[in-house]
Amino acid sequence: MSSVASSQVLAPAGVSAKKSVVLQTTIAAILCVAIALYFWVDSRYPSLLKKLHTGKGIRISGTLSFDAFMPVKPDMSLATRIAHTTVNWMYTNRIGMTFGICFGAAMLTLLPFLPRRRFRNEFANTLAGAATGVPLGVCANCAAPVGQSLYQAGAAPATVLATMISSPTLNVVVLAMLFALFPFPVALLRLATPLVLIALVPWLTRRVQPIDVSCDVPRSAGWLRPTADVFKQYLVNLGRLALTTVPLMILAGVLGALLVELAPARDIPTSVSMVGIVLLALIGAFLPVPIAFDVAASFLLLSRGVPLPYVVTLLCTLGACSVYSVLILGRTISWKTALSVYGAVALVGAVAGLGTAVVQAVA
Repeated sequence: MSSVASSQVLAPAGVSAKKSVVLQTTIAAILCVAIALYFWVDSRYPSLLKKLHTGKGIRISGTLSFDAFMPVKPDMSLATRIAHTTVNWMYTNRIGMTFGICFGAAMLTLLPFLPRRRFRNEFANTLAGAATGVPLGVCANCAAPVGQSLYQAGAAPATVLATMISSPTLNVVVLAMLFALFPFPVALLRLATPLVLIALVPWLTRRVQPIDVSCDVPRSAGWLRPTADVFKQYLVNLGRLALTTVPLMILAGVLGALLVELAPARDIPTSVSMVGIVLLALIGAFLPVPIAFDVAASFLLLSRGVPLPYVVTLLCTLGACSVYSVLILGRTISWKTALSVYGAVALVGAVAGLGTAVVQAVA
């Protein structure tokens, strides 16, 4: 028995059909690689490396973003502050979200051509997702369209969740920032958090069934029609993905801005309590922050005197999940799965914060 679950490509028998499948698969794969390389080389990794080299001089300009395209001042009305914070968040995420949608559409085009998309073993599917997410270099928000595309293209649910978790939390540059800015025990605790979450993925997706997808490849003696069909399908996938994800992106930005304006960081108490840690864990897992923002914001809070248990709680929850990824998972897979992921992130973060508080009290 094969160790993987097969997917089906529907095509007429014959050499020309096989050549069409190979040609279309190759073109779709080249499209995926080209989009990824352009994003990594032109934007993502230069930006992350710049933040890494900034070291302890790292700064953030917005409450939810590294950039402040529009000013947010205390004397503004609540509605104005929310609107400006939302615009700043969308401005910071514009490149990553564009990549997430474009790359997701490319994966949605490629995977149906592949004869095998998932393993029978859920732990293998989870490892495949973790390996996919690590170099991806996008935050939990921008990874959401990619996750939606993977699921709709027939990937295992465990692969989808593992990809969405590992991309923002296990990126090598972000981890380098983590160990450069925080004490070694704190950095290890933060590193352990996504590993625990990934280990929970098979349990979180145990009742979720993958989608069986097939594609029809017509017989063709040339290369022009198969090539045109790939790009046509890509554009269709791109349009559909944008229509289903961009409105939720705007909603997530508004909800995140509303929360940070109603519960700003300056209101974090100086005394540590279990209730405070749990609340911060729920908030951290909700906020739709960009990649590496969790490390930068937590470091700045620590340098400003925020108690370490609170900082650890936010460090372990910010970035691993967001209201946007919850909305995408709920709409694409199930609301039960989406809320389970949110709850798991909040729980692991709260345990990390409580453990830190206990260690401090004993020391």
